[in-house]
Amino acid sequence: MKRVIFTLLALSFAIATVSAQKTVDSPNKADKVVRIWDNSTAPHSNEETKDENLDKHNFVGNTSQLALYIYKADKAKNTRRCIVILPGGGYSRVCITKEGYNLAEWLSSEGITAIVVKYRLPNYGHKEVPLEDAQAALRYAREHAKELDIDPAKVGIMGSSAGGHLAAYTSTFTPDDQKPNFSVLFYPVITGTTWQTHMGTFNRLLGNDRTPEMTKHYSLENRVTATTPPTILLLSDDDRVVPPISSIRYYEALKHYGVKATMYIFPSGGHGWAGDDGNFKYEKEYKHLLLDWLSTLK
Repeated sequence: MKRVIFTLLALSFAIATVSAQKTVDSPNKADKVVRIWDNSTAPHSNEETKDENLDKHNFVGNTSQLALYIYKADKAKNTRRCIVILPGGGYSRVCITKEGYNLAEWLSSEGITAIVVKYRLPNYGHKEVPLEDAQAALRYAREHAKELDIDPAKVGIMGSSAGGHLAAYTSTFTPDDQKPNFSVLFYPVITGTTWQTHMGTFNRLLGNDRTPEMTKHYSLENRVTATTPPTILLLSDDDRVVPPISSIRYYEALKHYGVKATMYIFPSGGHGWAGDDGNFKYEKEYKHLLLDWLSTLK
């Protein structure tokens, strides 16, 4: 009996410890912040025990809570389209300002409601955690379409780098009737093939002891079907962090299955330029091309 009581006390202490973790919000201009769940209430936990923190670039680390930062569309330009934004960070941190808030402010000024997702990181092997957070963000947008003044049939997803992997992961692993209506991928991590990927991203998603079978399963060029959403990919030829071949493999798979897909490879710019306002040579071009592509969707 004493052993049972001790076990229950230990379990209660563990739950209290998770629930007591501190969470952070980096500076933002969101119209609304919605907190969906944390490790104690979500379907799965990433077993993070440290408090969330911000580094000098406002990257969020040790994420243990799913939070949505909502930027409503300019009423005068409202297209009733919505984009769920998944910032990058190699699945080690969330680059929430540059690849999140900055993009959201621009999109909202163009009449597109944007939802920046502070998702929980996979923490070396908890691969289902970021996926269920991204899916929850899509679900929230559609369930609150009237409040957000959006069309629930025009809810897409956008991701950069590891966030691009998560966006494509969501676009290929989600049931067909719940998938995003379109995908926007900035220099995404797609494949786990050694020389074609960012190894840290895959290690943090699947764990350092991942098997070749696991790597193949989560290499998203292998998950494309005819029901994968229309996709645009934007990247640079001189990217030394995520080789361009990663995006090319995904594009080829999309075309193989007849999915509407467009890809733009800029001559220079390296990695990490989405939302880096004023520091990317082709900023005006990529924004124009993206808005033009969105206008071709139903």
